[in-house]
Amino acid sequence: MNQFVLAVIGIACFIPAIVVHEVAHGFVAYKMGDSTAKDAHRLSFNPLRHIDPFGTVLLPLLLVVMGGPAFGYAKPVPYDPRHFKNLKMGEILVGLAGPAANLAMALLVAVIFFGARQFSYLSPLVMSYVLFILYYFGLINLCLMFFNLLPIPPLDGSSIIVPLLPKTALPAWYKIQRYAFPILLVLVIGLPYLGSWLGFNFNPLSDYIQLTAGNLANLLYPLYLPSWS
Repeated sequence: MNQFVLAVIGIACFIPAIVVHEVAHGFVAYKMGDSTAKDAHRLSFNPLRHIDPFGTVLLPLLLVVMGGPAFGYAKPVPYDPRHFKNLKMGEILVGLAGPAANLAMALLVAVIFFGARQFSYLSPLVMSYVLFILYYFGLINLCLMFFNLLPIPPLDGSSIIVPLLPKTALPAWYKIQRYAFPILLVLVIGLPYLGSWLGFNFNPLSDYIQLTAGNLANLLYPLYLPSWS
């Protein structure tokens, strides 16, 4: 499969995965008592309401071109935790909602993937594309889940950690947050580029995704192995 077709499939799979991810955040916030996301029309499945120029467009394209899976992030869903019925529980559940939605889609795809293999009347070529698209959609959802669980703003892992920290640790955490986005850029772009320039493979983010999302995808969708590893 050539790189252009793979990029098209990757972006087509990434967009619904990230939209459902964001809607899940807003929906759980709404259920916890905060209507900020609903009032901002962020409970919509319209992708245009969730696009972040770097995280939703440039980062996935860059990763596909570099031979990786298409994943990234969208604009953070706005919410006001002061409206939550339970502050700490609300923060944790809203943070977990996006990754949980991706896991649910990945598991649903695993069921469809297993069922699709039973349609023997399809031609081998059509079946190979169907199974690959299902595999890739499941893989992207797993990548989004594990990627967003990293405790680096603006990713979900950071919002999950804050309610668990003692109050004495919060000032230090907020200082670290100011440098979090540059750290994310270094992990995603800087270290792989530096390693390539020095002549060796050093990509901790890719290794983390392969260890987590890649291995889980191989268990759920056993006919394919990641071509980006």
